[in-house]
Amino acid sequence: MPSVREIRGRIKSVKNTARVTNAMQMVAASKMRRAQEQVVASRPYAQKLRSVLAGLAAQGAGDGDNTHPLLQSHSIKNVLLLEITPDRGLAGGLPSNINRAAGQFMMRQDVPVSAITVGRKGRDFMIRANRTLQASFPGLGDRPSLADCLPISALIAQLYTDGTVDEVHITYTRFINTLFQEPVLAQLLPIKAGELEEPGGLADYEYEPDAETVLNTLVPRFLDTQVYQAVLESNASEQSSRMVAMRNATDAAEEMVDALTLELNKARQAMITAELLDLVGGVAALEG
Repeated sequence: MPSVREIRGRIKSVKNTARVTNAMQMVAASKMRRAQEQVVASRPYAQKLRSVLAGLAAQGAGDGDNTHPLLQSHSIKNVLLLEITPDRGLAGGLPSNINRAAGQFMMRQDVPVSAITVGRKGRDFMIRANRTLQASFPGLGDRPSLADCLPISALIAQLYTDGTVDEVHITYTRFINTLFQEPVLAQLLPIKAGELEEPGGLADYEYEPDAETVLNTLVPRFLDTQVYQAVLESNASEQSSRMVAMRNATDAAEEMVDALTLELNKARQAMITAELLDLVGGVAALEG
């Protein structure tokens, strides 16, 4: 059995750990609220833009000779995967889940797959897996803006337009609620406007100067919005997962302190009992 001094040292160490994890939980909770507000506020715009593109496609826009390059399909020879992950750990199983989804997608492909990563966890995973990295964008921070994401979507559009890649997919973590975040894998390019219709049908609009011009104007903005929305979803998921992980760590530390305290009391009781036995034995020896 460990000595009383050793047990007290372990209790002190675990209490210090609990204070750290509790502080990290509070910080993550504060960031989580901001991230949730940001992602919820951006969803209506992204959904409306999808609806408008679907409406334009329903009117036959994008079928003419002036079709936007991001709407044109290629013969699939090279695939690009945009992976969005956290920069830091201590977020439970979220980084490993999204890396697992990315790895499984790459293994299913019959053509070469390169990657663009947002976040250090994804970059490190791609390097360990010996995958080709087109670019890496770490350090977007806890409050990413649209301006932070524009270089990502611009690079993707350039690679697709010049034929370096023929299909682009995106994997990220969609925020559902504080306790549940869902890994998502979706096709990003080419944009299939005809498949963007949301439940509830499409409104019939008249467009000026014409539907095809409006569509070609909105397509780059749609790509920017898709990337930005995915980054916001991943950020909210990361903060939620980190808060839950730190809360679980704090609870586990407190349970460990209780167990160590019980062990300390038993050790002290055993020590006192041993001292009493020594005293009784000494008195008996003197009397004998």
